[in-house]
Amino acid sequence: MTKLLLITGASAGIGLSTASRFLSDGYTVINLSRRPCPLEGVQHLRCDLAQKDFLEKIRSALELLLSQADRVSIIHNASRLSNDTATNTPSDAFRDVLEINIVAPNTLNRFAIPYMKHGSCVLFVGSTLSEKAVPGSYTYVTSKHGMIGMMRAVCQDLAGTGIHTACVCPGFTDTEMLREHVSADAIEAVSGMSTFGRLIEPTEIAETLFWAASNPVINGSVMHANLGQIET
Repeated sequence: MTKLLLITGASAGIGLSTASRFLSDGYTVINLSRRPCPLEGVQHLRCDLAQKDFLEKIRSALELLLSQADRVSIIHNASRLSNDTATNTPSDAFRDVLEINIVAPNTLNRFAIPYMKHGSCVLFVGSTLSEKAVPGSYTYVTSKHGMIGMMRAVCQDLAGTGIHTACVCPGFTDTEMLREHVSADAIEAVSGMSTFGRLIEPTEIAETLFWAASNPVINGSVMHANLGQIET
């Protein structure tokens, strides 16, 4: 059986760990992003998900890969996180975030799903902010809420196809993106916001995504992978 993983943003963090996990199970792994995945064996289709026409640059290569696969897993991992608020975010900046976090997954789904066979899946990497909000993350919170709605709608529209969906929502995970948005002084405090008193490792989220890809019983589910986040 030919197993194919299409993952966005596998150049670092959760995406990189996820690519490694699927690669170890014999998947052909395709990374869609601007930066290549550093793992040997991962194929890179360079594209900018922020561009409306990103698919046109990779259409032929993607079509060939999809047509040869018996099982396809799509993981929408790439996202943009901005420090913004409801009162200071121009609509153009809002659209830029939605283009990566919501529109690009729709574009990829619409193209790939017709090729996907029974046993395939469409997975989304959400966030604890997919179901709640904090100050200063306006576009991220809004788009991650929208991602859950998209996942649930895809689940309903694919009823009877044997393709399942899920949204895995990580808590504070030790990634480049987290450390770019949380100061070094605040990392210890953030680490203490789980019942285990530590950050999540990207490999833990990768393992959760691999499990979700392999278990259609969770079709349409939101899975919180946050070590038991302490609510304040």
